[in-house]
Amino acid sequence: QVQLVESGGGLVQPGGSLRLSCAASGFTFSSYAMSWYRQAPGKERELVASITMDGGSTDYADSVKGRFTISRDNAKSTLYLQMNSLKSEDTAVYYCNGGVYDSGTYFPRPDCWGQGTQVTVSS
Repeated sequence: QVQLVESGGGLVQPGGSLRLSCAASGFTFSSYAMSWYRQAPGKERELVASITMDGGSTDYADSVKGRFTISRDNAKSTLYLQMNSLKSEDTAVYYCNGGVYDSGTYFPRPDCWGQGTQVTVSS
């Protein structure tokens, strides 16, 4: 069965950095576009970044452009999100997802979510 396990979250001060990882199993990782979503309390889940199957193209929410970098290692079936210059507004549970990236749009698979990892940015 599909399994995605996020890790790397934690408490960090504003301006700090974190690197999130998502270990994938139960499906052919290299055949799927991947993404990071986040959800803050009281807010809807938001697409943060997405990446094509081979890592050749990435897309970011405007709020994180220039600060976050999504990447993947298909040999390790692992997705990453490097988060720099963190702000309090980045506080959320971060989820990885496998899906389809088509013509600039990411389509998440409803059965391909991780459990989430908490990122808290606070002084």
